[in-house]
Amino acid sequence: MNPTKRYSIFTRFKAANPHPNTELKYRTPFELLVAVILSAQATDVSVNSATRQLFPVANTPQAMLDLGEEKLRGHVQRIGLYQTKSKHIIQMCRLLLEKHGGQVPQTREELEALPGVGRKTANVVLNTAFSQPTIAVDTHIFRVSNRTGLAPGKDVLEVEKKLLKFVPDEFRHDAHHWLILHGRYICQARKPKCGQCLIEDLCEYRKKEF
Repeated sequence: MNPTKRYSIFTRFKAANPHPNTELKYRTPFELLVAVILSAQATDVSVNSATRQLFPVANTPQAMLDLGEEKLRGHVQRIGLYQTKSKHIIQMCRLLLEKHGGQVPQTREELEALPGVGRKTANVVLNTAFSQPTIAVDTHIFRVSNRTGLAPGKDVLEVEKKLLKFVPDEFRHDAHHWLILHGRYICQARKPKCGQCLIEDLCEYRKKEF
């Protein structure tokens, strides 16, 4: 895909949704970090349903430790892998207090050193909480990048690197959200809604559905 097409794609995304954001509900960087950890292999809807009850009870590292792992599991038990996620969140809170004064760190290296935090989670937090121009590649972004020809790659890291290289600077901060939303609601895995797609004429996918 040539640079002109890429620029046009993001110009249209911005015109349609000038201020995109995550669909996870949060108020602080810590709440976002917890929500993103919980969202692995789970829907944002299920995470929001759990955190709607959890955050009024525990929305700081100390409050989460005071709540304890058993009660935390009770709040998130409808989310996939809730036992492992609960364990990681408690461990993560302990490290935030011990090493970061209870604050969420603002570098990828420090974030990835926390239990339950991988590269994708770190990128989401850096982008959404701290306005850094990172791009977290999840299954939606991986699919859209490859299917459209925007930034094809064999794995998520290759796609991330290509997006960081190819997405024009002015769109890089919001690219993560635009691509996730496009993959979630239009460029879906089983049957893309090409007839409703605002970049259909720019997309290089050969098996379009109308």
